[in-house]
Amino acid sequence: MTKVVIIGGGPGGYEAALVAAQLGANVTLIERDGIGGAAVLTDVVPSKALIAVAEAATDTKGSSVIGVHATNVSIDIAEVNARLKKWAATQSADIQERLLNQGIKVLAGTAELVDAENVKVILQDRTEINLAAEVVLLATGARPRELASAVIDGQRILNWKQLYEFTELPTDLIVVGSGVTGAEFAGAYQALGSQVTLVSSRDQVLPGKDSDAAKVVQDVFAKRGMKVLSQSRAIQVTRSDSGVEVELETGEIVSGSHCLMAVGSLPNTEALGLENVGVKTNDAGFIDVDKVSRTSVRGVYAAGDCTGVMMLASVAAMQGRIAMWHALGDAVHPLNLETVSSNVFTDPEIATVGVSQSDLDSGNEIASVVNLPLATNARAKMQGISEGFVKIFCRSDTGVIIGGVVVAPKASELIFPIALAVEHRLTVDQMSQTITVYPSLSGSIAEAARQLHQTQNLN
Repeated sequence: MTKVVIIGGGPGGYEAALVAAQLGANVTLIERDGIGGAAVLTDVVPSKALIAVAEAATDTKGSSVIGVHATNVSIDIAEVNARLKKWAATQSADIQERLLNQGIKVLAGTAELVDAENVKVILQDRTEINLAAEVVLLATGARPRELASAVIDGQRILNWKQLYEFTELPTDLIVVGSGVTGAEFAGAYQALGSQVTLVSSRDQVLPGKDSDAAKVVQDVFAKRGMKVLSQSRAIQVTRSDSGVEVELETGEIVSGSHCLMAVGSLPNTEALGLENVGVKTNDAGFIDVDKVSRTSVRGVYAAGDCTGVMMLASVAAMQGRIAMWHALGDAVHPLNLETVSSNVFTDPEIATVGVSQSDLDSGNEIASVVNLPLATNARAKMQGISEGFVKIFCRSDTGVIIGGVVVAPKASELIFPIALAVEHRLTVDQMSQTITVYPSLSGSIAEAARQLHQTQNLN
């Protein structure tokens, strides 16, 4: 039996462990904070659950547009946070039970490489053991980036892992950073009842995402009362007598009750012994890997956020599976990021897959594109949805679908047919000839495909 040692129990680690066990390996997994890692305990699971509560609040407050008048909507954030932490703990326990049922040995502690074939483990009781390994997978994740000019205290100045300790809603929350994490939490807390100020160093929120989609979200933020400070760089965050003060590069001071710092992530690659075996990292400390998750050292693989490769739980899980398939001699397909769908859990959500608008704008890709507003969709009208769109990119000569964007409630569900089309190189004609339910939001996907057929004929 091949001895596999996995350091890190997040999606990259535990999914790799399950594959390795399925293929007959002797698997040991070491996790410091709890099975599921940050994704389950402090990041993806609790944050998306919080956002779901915020969406329910928004839907209830906004139901008057369809004739349902709700009053006295209130949020008990202490109860919400208690339930979020309970759900996360339950999910962690469920994953651990599955690992143990598959014969995987789970150790609570930290680990580092002694060399490419030996791993030193320090258990929680400080006992030190050595594990021999024929295959090692590093899946140690990442953590919130912290700045010396904004010292995190967990009370008034917080990172996103600390938001679940609130017993009362922040009255005036300042969010520094308008990337995915910042935008998601800003939108959620505005919906929950906080007054939110979003400090963005860019022209528009969600830099790097589809610009049309980002504009929709920013417009919705403004309509719901959020203050978005564009082209405003925060240079210092300090405690005040009543809360916090954020100093901008212009000299302006923004005051609030709390401040969330959402300024990116750093890889958890220190103290792993990478230098002991020569595992290469980039300038930011992320582990260099190829498309089958190999590092620069034979027998040592890496997966997930510690690699900096499209930092999504779904990608981490696939990297981990690919690593084990490759290491243990099973059939394997290299990671293909062109077919990975991703989602921003704002309200409305933004889901994307494949070629992007920026690829077209930069000239890196040539394609036909249709952007179909949801406002014309019958189901959207019934549900009071006035913002959002479906955008599809296809090859102008063949009609093969190469990308798409959906901005809508539950866009994370609607992107799937477009992702299937990108993965299997379906044409717009094949998509448009598939009958959709009427009325449905997915009908707009088929309609956008039909319009691309007309565009091709005109060209």
